[in-house]
Amino acid sequence: MSTPTKLYEGKAKILYTTDDPGVLLTQFKDDATAFNAQKKGTIAGKGEINCTISQHLFQLLERQGIPTHFIDCPSASTMRVKAVKIIPLEVVVRNIAAGSLCQQTGLALGTVLNPPLVEFYYKNDALGDPLLTIDRLRMMALATPEQVEQLRSMALKINVLLTDFFQRCAITLVDFKLEFGMEGEQLLLADEISPDTCRLWDQADTDPDRRVMDKDRFRRDLGGVEQAYQHVLERVLAQITPV
Repeated sequence: MSTPTKLYEGKAKILYTTDDPGVLLTQFKDDATAFNAQKKGTIAGKGEINCTISQHLFQLLERQGIPTHFIDCPSASTMRVKAVKIIPLEVVVRNIAAGSLCQQTGLALGTVLNPPLVEFYYKNDALGDPLLTIDRLRMMALATPEQVEQLRSMALKINVLLTDFFQRCAITLVDFKLEFGMEGEQLLLADEISPDTCRLWDQADTDPDRRVMDKDRFRRDLGGVEQAYQHVLERVLAQITPV
């Protein structure tokens, strides 16, 4: 067995090659970034927590007919995934107004969006991951019209499934970011689903700061980041494997 070679290192994960060219090894890091890496830090245990949450949510979605890149987890902070060609788009689904949506539109924090809003952002750190219109997306040839429709459809289906699951965890799924890749002709959900990529509010607390259970605690210096991530993990595991 050959030694894994680092293929790519991002803000939250490192990708390594394996003996199988169709399989990659993802190492989840404890590093934390915000505001396009202008703010940096560390969240103790984040790698293991995010890897474990992502594992269970990928498996949950697979059982409901959503194809993903997930294979298995050889350790607490590593995940074997299918080698896909990532589509350079971040697909964001918003159920409740928060973050940049409030800043850019003037919508009040907590405004319920019905139907949910689906947005596309260009995955490009140098440009600050800009929001794209559908016409710009097509002009840049980042995805075909058919792929765009498939991305929207899959994102909305994932939203229904995750919203229902987190509801059982007594957590409100405010919004979340998805990434997708192609394995041949098949579109697969990729990246991760975790408190790093979702806004999650504790339904047991209405205080706008205390209820936050995601990376906004790091972004906004709210404190208790590790504890919030741990609480999400505990609730996810309680639903996946009921006591």
